[in-house]
Amino acid sequence: MSHLFEPLQLRQLSLPNRIAVSPMCQYSAKEGLANDWHLVHLGSRAVGGAGLVLIEATAVTAEGRITPEDLGIWSDEHIEPLQRITRFIESQGAFAGIQLAHAGRKASTWAPWLNKHGSVPVAAGGWAPSGPSAIAFSPEHAVPTALDEAQIGEVIQAFVRAAERALAAGFKVAEVHAAHGYLLHQFLSPLSNQRRDGYGGSFENRIRLLLQVTESVREVWPQELPLFVRVSATDWVQDGWNPDETVELARRLKPLGVDLIDVSSGGTAANAEIPTGPGYQTEFAERVRKEAGIASGTVGMITEAVQAEHILRTGQADLILLARELLRDPYWPLHAAEYLNERSQPWPAQYLRAAHRDTPMRKPV
Repeated sequence: MSHLFEPLQLRQLSLPNRIAVSPMCQYSAKEGLANDWHLVHLGSRAVGGAGLVLIEATAVTAEGRITPEDLGIWSDEHIEPLQRITRFIESQGAFAGIQLAHAGRKASTWAPWLNKHGSVPVAAGGWAPSGPSAIAFSPEHAVPTALDEAQIGEVIQAFVRAAERALAAGFKVAEVHAAHGYLLHQFLSPLSNQRRDGYGGSFENRIRLLLQVTESVREVWPQELPLFVRVSATDWVQDGWNPDETVELARRLKPLGVDLIDVSSGGTAANAEIPTGPGYQTEFAERVRKEAGIASGTVGMITEAVQAEHILRTGQADLILLARELLRDPYWPLHAAEYLNERSQPWPAQYLRAAHRDTPMRKPV
């Protein structure tokens, strides 16, 4: 069996393969409610053979949305539309995961295809963002209000209540979003966190909120189900959050009940120059896996079956998360199985007439 199609055991959950749909915002919700677009978009990736389907950054408060069109889970009203999606995903042999998020100072921005930059004005349906310090992400973004300690406590509780709703909605994996320049990452990075209290300054203080959120979520998330944390391994700028800090953070998260670190990068500095290329973030996932002794996932410009197989075979990561490649081809896992001569990943019965043909299917590219 290829490594890509080996099961991945995480607590009592056994993922059928090592392919996960990376959370990708769709900017298609109203009042945070999932709809038919989300069902078809996410469901098609489950039909396509991904073992884990992680839905987009889902806001734990209305003010925590990146855009007004983001998914949310800040009220019980959000549960039923999400249940519809998790039921379908599991009917296809996959598992559904949710990324719990708060955008912090990057909240209340425009959907990307509107070609507008910066913050959405209150008069246009936006709201005032908050963050660790009164430092805007860019000159086009609103200056956030610095959270006081009481408000920080409210954020922690918002994550807890969101996790409880996620469980009620049928999700089997919860992921705390502490990457890409959003609120929990903002507290981690000295670029966005210039506080002088117990949540700023030293490494121990900057990681405090993430540790508190993680510990609190783990308390309400069932012990038999896995908990992930997504991190940005580096800010890609001098004096920002760095890979050494990421490894030490992973060491601190493991005893709190975290099962996998989902390793990405960037997002805090608007002027960062990121040297992208095939698998450009995999080295960070490898460091976390080997130096912190915890399972890791890798993401970023992974496009070919042999590339994903090599990452797993050489012990660089335990899970392959695909984003844009699965937008281009929802059936990438099925094509990858064919390319790797892997027979444990069958096509859906409804599609067998297309899967079995005389000419070979294309190589994933």
